[in-house]
Amino acid sequence: MKIAIAQLNFRIADFDGNFNLMKEAILKAENDEVDLIVFSELAVCGYPPLDLLEQRDFIDRCSESIRRLTDCTEKVAVIVGSPCINHNETGKKLYNAAYMLSNKQVVAIRYKTLLPTYDIFDEYRYFEPNIEFDLVEFKGIKIALTICEDIWDDQPVENAFSRSRLYTVSPMDLLSRQQPDIMINISASPFAANRLQAREEVLRMNATRYSIPLFYCNQVGANTELIFDGSSMVLDGHGRTIDQFDPFVQEVRSYRLESLINSPGGKDDEVKINLSEEYRIEMIHKALIFGIKDYFSKMGFKKAVLGLSGGMDSALTLALAVEALGSENVLPVLMPTRFSSDHSIIDSIALADNLGVKWSRIPVDPMMDSFLEQLVPEFGGLAEDVTEENLQARIRGVILMALANKLNLILLNTSNKSEAAVGYATLYGDMNGGLSVLGDVYKTDVYAIARHVNRNTTIIPYNIYIKAPSAELRPGQKDSDSLPDYSILDPILYRYIEMKEQAATIAGAGFDPAVVEKVISLVNRSEYKRFQSPPILRVSSKAFGLGRRMPLVAKY
Repeated sequence: MKIAIAQLNFRIADFDGNFNLMKEAILKAENDEVDLIVFSELAVCGYPPLDLLEQRDFIDRCSESIRRLTDCTEKVAVIVGSPCINHNETGKKLYNAAYMLSNKQVVAIRYKTLLPTYDIFDEYRYFEPNIEFDLVEFKGIKIALTICEDIWDDQPVENAFSRSRLYTVSPMDLLSRQQPDIMINISASPFAANRLQAREEVLRMNATRYSIPLFYCNQVGANTELIFDGSSMVLDGHGRTIDQFDPFVQEVRSYRLESLINSPGGKDDEVKINLSEEYRIEMIHKALIFGIKDYFSKMGFKKAVLGLSGGMDSALTLALAVEALGSENVLPVLMPTRFSSDHSIIDSIALADNLGVKWSRIPVDPMMDSFLEQLVPEFGGLAEDVTEENLQARIRGVILMALANKLNLILLNTSNKSEAAVGYATLYGDMNGGLSVLGDVYKTDVYAIARHVNRNTTIIPYNIYIKAPSAELRPGQKDSDSLPDYSILDPILYRYIEMKEQAATIAGAGFDPAVVEKVISLVNRSEYKRFQSPPILRVSSKAFGLGRRMPLVAKY
């Protein structure tokens, strides 16, 4: 028997587009003499559909897509994910389902058991969990058909507050009693650079525990904040990785089942998974470009605008945007003030020239002077402070938003995760934007990604690397005036945000207790700012936004 995995990029609520993608893959599978093709979780409607699931006409469109797909299964059987109505009198209105379609009929439906309610997931809001466990049989092969989280009941511990067993039931333990021949898992598992190894461990653990081959089909594509890398995999019953799909790419691959079931042990022909630091940075780089490209294409926009300051954050954002959208579709704007250094302007122009981008220059000082003149009666001779610094940032934000409105552009926000964490950003100023490109990238990783961008040729000028980070809103200003060096700040932030460690634990790892307390205080006090941030491309397991919900007025 021949099984194909279709790693495709689905758009939420694009029923016709999603159907056409799957129909094309089915036709390809027919030509390749495939018996069964597998699509990802909720493929008919795209993942995550969120509260669209509460609209009856949306569910009706999902059902219609299943009917259309069923008509395409005369030669090739299909496994596909879709919402399914719960016809019982009790429980949630829907199931998260995997349909088995063959010979123009629905031959089986299996429901998702484990409904994640952590980080960006809130599936129990919509779906009823499965309580019945039966295999699916196809051409004499008994299949344990599971959906994403159903094989994550036992997973690597991410931090001190995590538990490896999140659930009280293991779907595969129950299904394994019926002696399945293979596992098929349809998934919508988002990309997280610090969880690449965890996913591989979970898949390997399932294959070895139950001693059967595992077909893992993950979706690819970006839906606003969430980026799905795909990286679908096939493992044999010894837990060896037989194949892994390229990340961030749509493709269909097929496999002879007999060779997997009869696979001998050993490591000689195993696909090696790259988990190096260089690969992590490369994957973040690819994910950000992919996230920008998909956001623009799915929103129906082509062009972007951003402020170009001469610093590393805006330089990297520009380089990523040009790679994603093309040099002709990105407008960098220089907005110097009296505090801007000459080299900031020179470096910005050099970067734009290296990328072949046309740039614009709009001085801020005339507008700043006008604002200050109008505010004299209200300020009443008060001394200058952070108000004047924020005013410069907000003027820049107004300029960029005006260009975005007039020229039909999306403003790209250039703030990084380190700044967002400690509130080192100005509301309605440098926090403006339709999409935050680096909002889930710590400053030290910003530099690492920039080095990756320059791996073959100099794109980002060397001087941008060596200059001290600065907002340039007052004479001689540097980030280090009010923040610890990023080499100290970022590890503290990672331990507090991703690892959820308390202050004493972080200090016990060798950090100054006073610095730790200050950093944690800044993070907690800045929640109201992040609440008003643009969508942030998620590249970690704990990004600001959907996956981190904190009260704004808590005393903690």
